[in-house]
Amino acid sequence: MFRWLMRDRRAFIRSLLTMPAAGAVAASELNAASKKKLFHSARDVIGELGVRTFLNAAGTYTRLTASKMPPEVQSAMQGASTRYVNLDELHAKAGDRIARLLDADAALVTAGCASALTLATAACIAGDDEDRIKLLPDTTGMKNEVVLQAAHRNSYDHAIRNAGVRLVEVETARELEAAINDRTAMLFFLNHAENDGQIGHQEFVEIGKKHGVPTLNDAAADVPPADNLFRFQRMGYDLVAFSGGKGLRGPQSAGLLVGRRDLIEAARLNNSPNSDSVGRSNKVNKEEVVGMLVALELFLDQDHDQAWKEWTRRCMRIERSVSSLPGVATETFVPEIANAVPHLRIRWNFSQSQLTAKAAAELLRDGNPSIEVRPNYDEGLEIAVWMLDPGDERVVARRIHGVLSAAINASA
Repeated sequence: MFRWLMRDRRAFIRSLLTMPAAGAVAASELNAASKKKLFHSARDVIGELGVRTFLNAAGTYTRLTASKMPPEVQSAMQGASTRYVNLDELHAKAGDRIARLLDADAALVTAGCASALTLATAACIAGDDEDRIKLLPDTTGMKNEVVLQAAHRNSYDHAIRNAGVRLVEVETARELEAAINDRTAMLFFLNHAENDGQIGHQEFVEIGKKHGVPTLNDAAADVPPADNLFRFQRMGYDLVAFSGGKGLRGPQSAGLLVGRRDLIEAARLNNSPNSDSVGRSNKVNKEEVVGMLVALELFLDQDHDQAWKEWTRRCMRIERSVSSLPGVATETFVPEIANAVPHLRIRWNFSQSQLTAKAAAELLRDGNPSIEVRPNYDEGLEIAVWMLDPGDERVVARRIHGVLSAAINASA
């Protein structure tokens, strides 16, 4: 009986294989079922793993997974995940679309802003020379120095050093000009440190143009304002790098490099999927490329004035909740560079209370729901509202009110 059933089953399968239409219908139904399962899955893997989630009143910190992608970006990435494309062609066409959106010569989606720094440096060193590209980070016989202001040294410049260069520090414009020589591959400017160094944007770019040396601006967290997507190119920077998963709310693993077409094309050659390149580990797949493009389109189309007003209202809601407490003072402020949107700062002076801003932040983190605030406690408790979901500011207000009320009662 069993053998007969097996023979009958095999015959049935063979009949399907000899019936193209029926086989296509079966495959189509299976594919549709798979897609339905993919797009309607509600599995909470983060919850399964027991990873703590929180309300983000801190801002776009990579360690805190920065921003949430809008539904349109998520949908575009899911759609891209179900299809095969030539990755080089997608990079080229998406880059052209992004360049048009940003009035740029050319653009490239990168694996975050740090990747953009590595690829920009590699482009300035090796260009499109295949032999040189294969050598990096061995820079023998190539220009291998990058000049920057000492005040612009930061932990992310490791991404520049990944290309095999030596960083040359200067402080004044005169020192910058003196440091440029036949080994200079690039001049680097850290945008959020603009006010820390002695050389401003325009002078820095002019020196680069004068000596024919490409200039790179790391503007990772400096959107908004939206105009920064255009401003640095208009100033004359040859290359500008942005994070994709911060204010632009694209994939956290994506970034943008925009600028001169020859350098962008060279950056692509130094990047994945080109196997023997310094950027091979900086893989950006079709989902991130598509997601980054859609996120940029959404960002440019949004009403930025309305968004600013909404962030201000959120600050005011939290302020109203806590300002009535004795000994509490609040102020709305906007960081001058990086995350330049409305924030709320809360200070207090309770007699006998030992509650510091850092201790208050720890109480907020350990409570339910967990809340992360800006990790800057020198001037009080600082609250970023722009990465909160609508209505979350009311929860944040109640939690802060509870923490401060408890400290007041304890010191009474």
